[in-house]
Amino acid sequence: MTRLPSIGCLVVVPQAFNQVLSASGAPQATTAPALALPTPQQVAWQDMEVGMFVHFAPNTWQDQEYEDLSTPLSKINPEKLDTDQWVRAAEAMGARYIVFVAKHVGGFCMWQTETTDYGIKNTPWRGGKGDVLRDLSESCRRKGIQLGVYLSPQDRKHRAGIGGKCSDPKDQDTYNKLYRQQLAEVLTRHGTMVEVWFDGSNVIDVADILKQYAPKAMVFQGPCATIRWVGNEDGFAPYPAWNSVPLAAAKSGVATAEHGDPNGTAWLPNECDARIRREWFWNTKNAPTLKTVDQLMEMYYRSVGHGAVLLLNQTPDTTGLIPESDVRRGAEFAAEVKRRFGTSIAETRGQGETVELSACPADDDRPRHHHGGHRPGRAGAGIRSRGLGRSSMERALPGHGHWPQEDRPRQSHGSESDPLAHHGQRRHAGHP
Repeated sequence: MTRLPSIGCLVVVPQAFNQVLSASGAPQATTAPALALPTPQQVAWQDMEVGMFVHFAPNTWQDQEYEDLSTPLSKINPEKLDTDQWVRAAEAMGARYIVFVAKHVGGFCMWQTETTDYGIKNTPWRGGKGDVLRDLSESCRRKGIQLGVYLSPQDRKHRAGIGGKCSDPKDQDTYNKLYRQQLAEVLTRHGTMVEVWFDGSNVIDVADILKQYAPKAMVFQGPCATIRWVGNEDGFAPYPAWNSVPLAAAKSGVATAEHGDPNGTAWLPNECDARIRREWFWNTKNAPTLKTVDQLMEMYYRSVGHGAVLLLNQTPDTTGLIPESDVRRGAEFAAEVKRRFGTSIAETRGQGETVELSACPADDDRPRHHHGGHRPGRAGAGIRSRGLGRSSMERALPGHGHWPQEDRPRQSHGSESDPLAHHGQRRHAGHP
C-alpha cells in the first residue's frame, strides 16, 4: 500500500509477482505493478449506473446560478418542501442513489449546523427547526435509496475559495476547523452516506473524519478520492474511458477522464454529472430548457454506456418541490431505458475455458439493444460483444466466481493520455 503524503489516505496498489532469470539462469522473483482492481464498494457504486443530483440553495430565490448572499433569510421558506416527493422522482427516473447539495459555494447549510448562522435554522421554515438533510435521509431510508452528500469546500460566506483555500492564513485555520465540524455533523447525524462530494477538490485535511464516519463511501475529488469527475457537465464520458489512472493522478485529487490509462495502478471510475435543465438551479426562465428524452438517452449511452455513472440533476423550485414536468421527463427517460434494455437478447452463466451465449426467445417485436461489455482474456476463451455498459453480462470480479481469476475483467474501455497533463477541476454552478 502507498500512503498519501500528509493526509493519511491510503491508495491500494496491487502487486504482481513475475519471474526473471538471473545471470546464472536461475529463476528470480520480482514484483511489478499489476493492473488496477476495484474495491467491492467501487463495484457496487458503478453498478448503480444512475443517480440523482439535487441542487437547492438561496440561488433558487435569487433566480440565478451564482449565489451573491443577497437573499434575506426571512424570505427562504419552502412551505411545500417534501423530500418524499424528491425520492419518488429519483425512483421514477431509475436512480438508485441521491447526492444532495447540503452546502453550495455560498455557504448556506441545509441542516441544523452549529457552525454558522447562515443556514436553514435561521429561516422561517418550520420555525427554524427544519433539517432538509435529515428529512431526505429518512425518506431515502424508507424507500431503499442510498444517499450521498455534497459539502462544498468553497464558502463565500466565510471567505474560502475553490477547494476551501483562503487567501489569509488566519482565515484558513478558522475555516479548517469550521469545515471539519460541518463534515462531522453531516456524516454523524444523517445515516450512512454512499458518496461524499468535494467539488473543486479539497485542501482541508479530512481523511480522519472520512475514515471514522464514512469508510465505505465513494469520495468525489480531493486527495482521498475514490471516484473522479469525468471532465464536463454534459453527461458524456469519452470513448474509450479507462477506469484506472496512474497513481500520481489519483493522488492529485483532480483527475478526470483524460487521465484514464489502461496501465494505471489506481482504480478511479468516472461520474458524469449533468443537468436536466440548462442550469443546475431552478429559475423562473429555464423551464423551456428541459431536455428531451432523446437528449437524455444520448447522455445514457455516452455515460453508462461507456462504463461511467450518470448523476442527473433535478432541482426543486422555491416551494420546495421538483416541478412535475421535470419529474415526468425523468420517468419518461427511465421508461425508455427499460424499453430498450429491459429484455436481454442473450444470456450466459458458467465458468471454464468456454461459455456459450444463448439467445433469449423474443416475445414481441421490441428492439433489443445489447447492454453488456467485453471480457478480456485468453484467445478463444472469452465472450466479446459490441454492447454498452456492463448490465446484462455479470462481471466476474473477485467473489462473483463465474470466470477464472486470471481472466476476470479488469477494465472498462478507456482513453489514453499523458497523466496529469490536464489538472481538471470540476467547474460547477458556483465557479465563475
